[in-house]
Amino acid sequence: MDRQTLAAYDQDAAAFAKDWLGQPAPVDLQEIVERFFVRGGNSADIGCGCGREVAWLHANGFSAAGFDASEGLLNEARRRYPSFKFAHAELPDLNGIGTFDNVLCETVIMHLGRKEIAASVRRLLDIVKPSGILYLSWRVTEGADQRDAQGRLYVAFDPAVVRAELKDATVLLDEEVVSASSGKKIHRLVVKKAGLEIRE
Repeated sequence: MDRQTLAAYDQDAAAFAKDWLGQPAPVDLQEIVERFFVRGGNSADIGCGCGREVAWLHANGFSAAGFDASEGLLNEARRRYPSFKFAHAELPDLNGIGTFDNVLCETVIMHLGRKEIAASVRRLLDIVKPSGILYLSWRVTEGADQRDAQGRLYVAFDPAVVRAELKDATVLLDEEVVSASSGKKIHRLVVKKAGLEIRE
C-alpha cells in the first residue's frame, strides 16, 4: 500500500467513515454480489474500510470477515460493528488470512504502487478457494497518476495488467461503470476460479 495513502486513511479515519456511510447504498455492488457470490460460503472483504460491506454481507446471508491495511479504519469498523471480525492485512502479501469462497476487493488496488498491482491481483486469486468467486474493482484514473487533496494515490494503469493475472479464471463480468455509491468511474471484474479436477 502506498504509505502516503495509508497515512491519510489513518489520520482521518473517522471522517472517511462518515463520508462513506453517508453515501447512497452501493446497490449495484450488492446486486453483483447477490448474483455471483457462493451462497453459504465464507467471504472476505479486502480493504474493508469502515466495515460497511461486511455488515451488509452478514445481513444478507454471507458470513464475512473484513481486512484492511489501515488501523484507523479498522478501529472505525470495530467500533461500529463489534460482533464482526476485522483484522489487519495488507496487499500484496495478505499474510495469514486463509482462503475464502468469496473475495470482495472494492476500489483498493488503485491505491497501490504500480509495481504492486500484478502481485496483488495474483494474491487475491490465491486466497479464493477452487470454484470460488473474486470481485475486484478499482477507480479509473485517466492519463497520469494522481493524488487527491488528502494525499491518496490513484494510479493510472491498463486493465490488461489485471486481466493477465486472472487468465486462468473464468470471467463472469468485465465492465467500466459509474458507481451508484461514490459517483466515480470504476472498472469491475468478477471471475470464477477454476475448480478441482476429479480424475478417474
